[in-house]
Amino acid sequence: MLFSHSLTDIGRKRALNEDNLFAEDGLYLVCDGMGGHKAGEVASQTAVETIVRFIQRSDQDPELTWPYGYNPQLSFNANRLRTGVKLANRTVYRKANSSEEYTGMGTTVAVALFSKTKTVMSYANVGDSRIYLIRSGVIMQLTRDDSLANVVWPEESWDAPPAAGSPGVKHVLTKALGAREDVEFKVVDQSIAPGDLVLLCSDGLTNMIPDARICEIVSAFATDVAAACDELVSEANNQGGRDNISVILVRHSG
Repeated sequence: MLFSHSLTDIGRKRALNEDNLFAEDGLYLVCDGMGGHKAGEVASQTAVETIVRFIQRSDQDPELTWPYGYNPQLSFNANRLRTGVKLANRTVYRKANSSEEYTGMGTTVAVALFSKTKTVMSYANVGDSRIYLIRSGVIMQLTRDDSLANVVWPEESWDAPPAAGSPGVKHVLTKALGAREDVEFKVVDQSIAPGDLVLLCSDGLTNMIPDARICEIVSAFATDVAAACDELVSEANNQGGRDNISVILVRHSG
């Protein structure tokens, strides 16, 4: 059984919340929009709506057309996520090119889909919104940020702080939904055990609070996901709240 809670907050510096969330029926989504004149909000909302629509339709309609094909090396749910995210990218890209008002808009995405029959979660991300697994008091970042920092510091060097000597490098995205007509990303299946906690969040959280502190807070409220979300957002705001803050916490009770 899954217990979840979602929370988004404008933070202390921004005039508009450009994050959008979805948390229902085993599907969890965080999108952090970017672009002026409310375009970021439009991009993130468009992405959420597109992904949710495809996931729901693919669960109900066995005759549904798969516009990006079906990869037999991936699970059914992983294929659903792959197609949903690609459709979202195409939809945001086309809308961004349809009007001067939306030119240059885009959004990150972090998405997790839990199987209804197996203890498995499929997940994917584009941009720097993240997914963490907290298991037995240990936090693991499952996703990899699509940022310039991870080009300068490759995956093998993650232990080195990306921002060292290069302020701002980690905030420069190399991928976002809507930036190009197509986007490539990984979709991964992750086994889930009783007591596991899965955290999806925008960078408004992770730029304010280090992973170790996130783990402390989540572990302290492990059985109360709503209280944990409240505390995470409160802590991020107490540390400056420089951006919109969005969190979804999912607890697998077995």
